[in-house]
Amino acid sequence: MAHDFERLLDEAESVSVAGWDFSWLDGRATEERPSWGYQRLMSERLAAASAALDVQTGGGEVLAGALASPGGACPPVLAATESWPPNIAKATRLLHPLGAVVVADPDEPPLPFADAAFDLVTSRHPATVWWTEIARVLRPGGTYFAQHVGPASVFELVEYFLGPQPEARRKRHPDDESAEAKAAGLEVADVRLERLRMEFFDIGAVVYFLRKVIWTVPGFTVEGYRDRLRDLHEHIQAEGSFVAHSSRFLIEARKPA
Repeated sequence: MAHDFERLLDEAESVSVAGWDFSWLDGRATEERPSWGYQRLMSERLAAASAALDVQTGGGEVLAGALASPGGACPPVLAATESWPPNIAKATRLLHPLGAVVVADPDEPPLPFADAAFDLVTSRHPATVWWTEIARVLRPGGTYFAQHVGPASVFELVEYFLGPQPEARRKRHPDDESAEAKAAGLEVADVRLERLRMEFFDIGAVVYFLRKVIWTVPGFTVEGYRDRLRDLHEHIQAEGSFVAHSSRFLIEARKPA
């Protein structure tokens, strides 16, 4: 068992975590998907847009998938922002051939675009939402359409490593984000929240996830949490998996015409 533990850690530490592609976890972890099908809905809205912006695009995988979906089409103007250099490079390679311009942006206000530049702004799992900036770059009648991480997402894993986090459990609540959208002058048209089952089938999958989704356990390193990782490895060996639940919500908000 000790040999398996070290091998799995070494394997998960050596693989690249650039981009927003989780295919390395195939067969090692599972996560239910929200019932609404964000990429399909995003594709429909992109096809109808004249100028669109995808904020915090990651490696561009979701936007590229939406453009390639049946009925999908690239708007006449399409831009995407990203802050992490490895993701910027990956998104550029993926999105430029599809007609999108990738802009390096620190994910802090202001967005590097003029007022009323876009009739559609999208984002999947933004780390931070700057509502006043979204409202500023939207044209009157324009739409913000996004899937956000919801409250207490994967908190079974968070609290396994960090202990109880009662105050953090409330963060990212759709009621709070809806209120912030309204305060920025947007009208909230739709909000849907779902909790979705996740399973990790080996400790390597846990390490890879925590290296990639860095805000789950801030400052995570294998050496810093080796004892807890060993205990979790033994739990997975005994139970077959570690079960957690992600939290996702869909939000659509419009700028008054």
